[in-house]
Amino acid sequence: MLGFRAVRKVYDEHNAPMESFFHSLKTERVHHRIYGTRAEARRDLFQYIEGFYNSRRLHSALGYISPAFAERMAA
Repeated sequence: MLGFRAVRKVYDEHNAPMESFFHSLKTERVHHRIYGTRAEARRDLFQYIEGFYNSRRLHSALGYISPAFAERMAA
């Protein structure tokens, strides 16, 4: 049976990429905007994620290259 510390370590290791993503999302986008409606927020966040975060933003986990460039290199 795993103790709490062992479980916490596994959780932290698997959750780190999501923690990093949400930190970036909040500091680079959300904290700089005021949304009038939930729909407006959804559109803006979708545009940020698909238009910038997933395509052009440099990611440390990829050696500071963009995901789009990493995909082109892998093809």
